[in-house]
Amino acid sequence: MTAIFDSTLRDGEIGIELPESFDAGLYFIGTIRTPFLRREDCPRSGADSDALCTIEVFERFADALLGIEAHAEFDVLYWLHRSLRTVMVQRPHHRPDPRGAFALRSPVRPNPIGLSACPLVKVEGRFLTVRGLDCLDGTPLIDLKPHQADAGRRAGP
Repeated sequence: MTAIFDSTLRDGEIGIELPESFDAGLYFIGTIRTPFLRREDCPRSGADSDALCTIEVFERFADALLGIEAHAEFDVLYWLHRSLRTVMVQRPHHRPDPRGAFALRSPVRPNPIGLSACPLVKVEGRFLTVRGLDCLDGTPLIDLKPHQADAGRRAGP
């Protein structure tokens, strides 16, 4: 897929050149259908959206959906395929000061992976209806995992 973006840096932003080759590969397991056709149409966060969205899991991965309806909420990981990957310091519209890509949830980052915790509304074969996505229509799906509010958290200091 070809990235489509405006590569012009805004005041206060810092960009880099990326290496010529990748460190790893992945398989897109499906496609996400949302009502958002342009980046400016997307909510700032999946938590800000009540839009119903459809996740289509590709046929070859359909068996991996076995038992999925037993979970009420999923972490949806997706590839923000139209995001600029070379900007390391950004100047968000909602903040007065520049921030590093790793200090933001912006889609503009070296590895544009999106993550939203989405309530599962309906399962129809290999099509899932969810709420709470903040990505463009046609976004490639990386993975689905049952949501655990405390996953990855350590107790104590």
